[in-house]
Amino acid sequence: MFKLKSKGGAKKRFKVNKNGKVKFRHAYKRHNFTFAKSQKQKAQLRGTGFLEPQDAAKVKEVLPYDR
Repeated sequence: MFKLKSKGGAKKRFKVNKNGKVKFRHAYKRHNFTFAKSQKQKAQLRGTGFLEPQDAAKVKEVLPYDR
């Protein structure tokens, strides 16, 4: 059986933990200290999050060895 390739863009953006959840970084976080964003939006963008199961399944397809 030949080796499967992973998508390079997905390797850089997502991590799969032991439970199978896919961790991601929030978008729209660059230039976070500009006056255009509210305090609420800045707080919600902090840290990382986990993808919903439907989206996680798509990411796991492109990361075959991280399941």
